[in-house]
Amino acid sequence: MKYLNEEVAKQLEEIFSGMKDDVTVALFTKEDDCESCEDTNDFISELISVSPKLHLENLDIDKDSDKANEFEVLMAPSIVLLDKDKNYKRIKFNGVPSGHEINSFISSVIEVSGNSQKLSDEIQARIEKINKPVNIKVFVTLACPHCAGAVQKAHKLALENPNIQADMIEAQTFFDMSEEYNVSSVPKIVINDEFEFVGNQPLEVFLDEIEKTQVA
Repeated sequence: MKYLNEEVAKQLEEIFSGMKDDVTVALFTKEDDCESCEDTNDFISELISVSPKLHLENLDIDKDSDKANEFEVLMAPSIVLLDKDKNYKRIKFNGVPSGHEINSFISSVIEVSGNSQKLSDEIQARIEKINKPVNIKVFVTLACPHCAGAVQKAHKLALENPNIQADMIEAQTFFDMSEEYNVSSVPKIVINDEFEFVGNQPLEVFLDEIEKTQVA
């Protein structure tokens, strides 16, 4: 099955030309009990073929457990973006980033490549004050037009502060996890398994909730 037609491939080639440095896409799959792993591999393989600065590293969550632990990968399929020095940037896509999520994938690739979008001084100052561990889960569906924006914001926060980790979680692929976190609307954002909100909210709202986790 071909995922990208010629027109889309050319558009992506032009977009990825904005990458500063190379990015490695580390794709974790597993042999058993992973219905979407093969499709995810096919989609990512086709996607990265449009740019010479994108590289695919295929890994097995069980056989490559050391790497999975290093990158904090707990489920498959899972995608981790590594910078030019193969450094883990604390952002993941759990499930295939197709549909509307191709937009959050593209944005994250560009950022990890070193072509970063500047934030306001006020927002940057708030991010820099975060000094305790923060985990952001963003539950999405691929048909959701607002979810990619929420994923982009969560990933941007993680890229700007080493204390923050952000995961996109495709709600239908990981249905049991969605039930555990009572996901009924998307995007649903869960911070440190304690604070939550729904919708593609401004960065200020993300930070309002994150700052609650920083109180001693």
